Formats: sequence, C-alpha cells, structure tokens
Amino acid sequence: MMRVSTSGPGRRAELKAACAAGVTVVLWASAFVSIRSAGTAYSPGALALGRLLAGALTLGVICLLRREGLPPRAARRGILLSGLLWFGFYMVALNWGEQQVDAGTAALVVNVGPILIALLGARLLGDSLPPRLLAGMAVSFAGAVTVGLSMSGEGGSSVLGVVLCLLAAVAYAAGVVAQKPALGAASPLQVTTYGCLVGAVACLPFTGQLVGEVADAPASATLNMVYLGVFPTALAFTTWAYALARTTAGRMGATTYAVPALVVLMSWLALGEVPGPLTLVGGALCLAGVAVSRSRSGAAAGGRGKAGEPRPDRARDPA
Repeated sequence: MMRVSTSGPGRRAELKAACAAGVTVVLWASAFVSIRSAGTAYSPGALALGRLLAGALTLGVICLLRREGLPPRAARRGILLSGLLWFGFYMVALNWGEQQVDAGTAALVVNVGPILIALLGARLLGDSLPPRLLAGMAVSFAGAVTVGLSMSGEGGSSVLGVVLCLLAAVAYAAGVVAQKPALGAASPLQVTTYGCLVGAVACLPFTGQLVGEVADAPASATLNMVYLGVFPTALAFTTWAYALARTTAGRMGATTYAVPALVVLMSWLALGEVPGPLTLVGGALCLAGVAVSRSRSGAAAGGRGKAGEPRPDRARDPA
C-alpha cells in the first residue's frame, strides 16, 4: 500500500484547520474581558443584539467584496437552526445566566456544552467517540470547573441562572450539530454570515433596550460590544466553521476547552488578575485535555486509504 507523505496536501489541510480552530479559541477567550466591560452597561438582550448587528454588518461587507451569493437550498435549514439556537438564543441566555450565577456554577453548567456536542454528533451525525476524545473531554471539563471555582467570588447562584446556563449549553450544542451538515453544501463564510443575520433578526425585540442603553453607556462599553461583533463573532465564528467543515463536531467541541485556560492568561495580562495555584492547575488540565482529545493513535494517524484518500470520519476539504 502506498505510504502518504506527512507533508502532503492532507497534512497541510489539517494544519490550516488547526490554525483556524486556534484563532477561534483565542478570540472567544478574549471576549471574556469585553463582555465584563460591556455587560455592566448593557442588558443581556441588548448586548446580544448589538454584538450580532456588528457581526452581521462586518460579514455582509466581506460577502459583498467576495461576491458570495445566497447559500444553497440544502444548507438553509442548518443555517436557520444554528442561527436561532446558537447566534440568537445562546447569546441572550448566556449573557443573562452569567448575571445570575457565580463563575464556578457557570463553568460547571455551560461547559457541559462540548460533551453534549460529542453525544449529539454521535447520535445524529454518526461521528465516532474514540476513547481519547472522551478521556480528553473528561480532563478538560474537570479543568474548566476548577478554573471557574477558583475564580469565583462570593456571589450566589439562583435557580433561574442555572437553568439559563443549562439552556445556553443545550442551544450551543444543538446549534453546532445543526451547522455541521450545512457546511457540506455552503461555504464557511456563507454559513456564518447568514447564521449571524438570523440571530440578529431573532434578537430584534431587544431593539428598544439597545437604543435606550446606547445613549447612557460609556464609550468603552460600546466599543467592547462592537469588538465582540467584529472579532469573537464575525471572525471567530467563520474560522470555527472553516475548521468544523474539516473535522468532527466532537473534536471541535473539545477544542473549546482551551478557552478557560486562555481566559486565565488574558485576565492576568489585561486585568491584572494574578491567578492562584488552583487556577493554574485548572488551566493546565484544560490544555492537557484538549491535547489528548485532539490526538490520534498511531494506527489512526496513518489510517488513510489508497492514494492518500482521507479516512471516512474526516470531512473532505471543499474546494
């Protein structure tokens, strides 16, 4: 059987997807600082709407410049579902939930999302659940909860807040699984742009709140809201879609467990919040779990078909 060079097109495609996933987790981690600033001046719905409008405008301009048309009919159902669940409902529920619970509870509940992605992906998309993925996710989940608990203040938790965080995790998982098939028919830019637009339309009932709060909000909070729309939404969701099109939903979900570790580092650098020993241990666990979940056994790494054909469980690189 022909041996495939590790420096061939398949390897380059994997590296590009890994880089795209890396951009996503870095920008999503950076959103932590911006949300803390914007969230003091904007209510959950208004913040979600402002973020989505900024993201949709940015993506719309890029689509016009690239002459991207409407997504194919086969992709529209997935785009609609992911737009409603992930871009719309998830952002509002998460913004609201995190105002009701302490950081430790939020970490425990919201980080159930990647686990649900793996389970739903296996059930609905036929994704595999290799032992390394499950073990890595267990380690990362423990690390995410450790980080959250170590960074919690004295705030309490309400039943409403826990329910909102749980609903956000479920919406996140369902949105990712709905988005995956759409990427087989449409480009990552199309899927992200129209998903963001659907989310913005779903949040239009918060227009009155947004208009009223913009007038009173400090410029720093408004700039942070715009930043959330341009970078952690427009750019990061596009790089996420690019990477998701080239791997399984479960592995992409597991990758997001790197976010808590990066949040610790960014909070240290940007906010002067020096992490304690328990926080550092939790961050290290998050990164270790991601490394395990994204690794493959020797047999799997070399398990390609004839003439360098990709393995069946790998998404093909659309031209």
